[in-house]
Amino acid sequence: MKLSALNLSLIILISTALISCNGTTGENNPVTYNSTGPSNGSLVIVGGAMQDTAIINRFIELAGGPEARIVVIPTASGAEDFDSERVTAPFKTAGAASVTMAHTYDPEVADTEEFAEPFSNATGVWFNGGRQWRLVDAYGGTITETVINRVLERGGVIGGSSAGATIQGDYLVRGDTEGNTIMMGDHVEGFGYMKNTAIDQHLLVRNRQHDLVEVIQKYPSLLGIGLDENTAIIVQGNEFEVLGESFVAVYDYNRWDENSAAEYPLTNGGHFFLLREGDRYDVASRKVTRWRGGNSRNIFSEENINSN
Repeated sequence: MKLSALNLSLIILISTALISCNGTTGENNPVTYNSTGPSNGSLVIVGGAMQDTAIINRFIELAGGPEARIVVIPTASGAEDFDSERVTAPFKTAGAASVTMAHTYDPEVADTEEFAEPFSNATGVWFNGGRQWRLVDAYGGTITETVINRVLERGGVIGGSSAGATIQGDYLVRGDTEGNTIMMGDHVEGFGYMKNTAIDQHLLVRNRQHDLVEVIQKYPSLLGIGLDENTAIIVQGNEFEVLGESFVAVYDYNRWDENSAAEYPLTNGGHFFLLREGDRYDVASRKVTRWRGGNSRNIFSEENINSN
């Protein structure tokens, strides 16, 4: 494990100890809100099996439209070889003129200026699916990771689907090299484009909607975000908007029914609530800022709580 991953593990352990000492979980007190999105640029986070052209079109638009300079990283798949034409085809077909592929499994290669150079003027970076720990092993703590971060600093966009979604969170779920059913494994640090979050994917199609619960129970300050297939969140600042055909689940310990201090808690032991296309959510305040279809869908409104 790289030093940066070790540091995150120590921070999490210390935070958990402080929570225990303060009685946060034991006395059901609210935990501190400290989740944030990128201060500059945008994120496109997709739950896998992306088919909706609106998602890839939005990514290209955020990267600069036809003038976008996009780099695609297929490393998570674990394949021995990659056909660059096949890897870049979805973006070229959608209208992006400048699309290149960058790949290595060797962190020493990724830690060179030569390999990182294509990212230095990129306006968009995309992570394909596979196993998210491969991205950590190849790029974590390298010059390439640093240069990719600068894409956001310049106002560009970082996107990804499946493993490319999970890697964008702070806490890396399903990061164990032994298998993807282990939620908290031997790789626990993502690239952290969304701070203090844990992001899961293929949510409903693979019946994973309860899997993030154990993670939030252990680290209640984390915000859990689960995305179903062909569904994305578009993150700008601390707010995201849902785009796609299915649902996004939000896991906020401060909404859990067993937390007696919860304001407008989820009822019947619920641990998540669902958002759909057009809904907006602020990760810093942990509040839905727009319910598509109006306030009748607002499960946290006084009117709906009192009518149930």
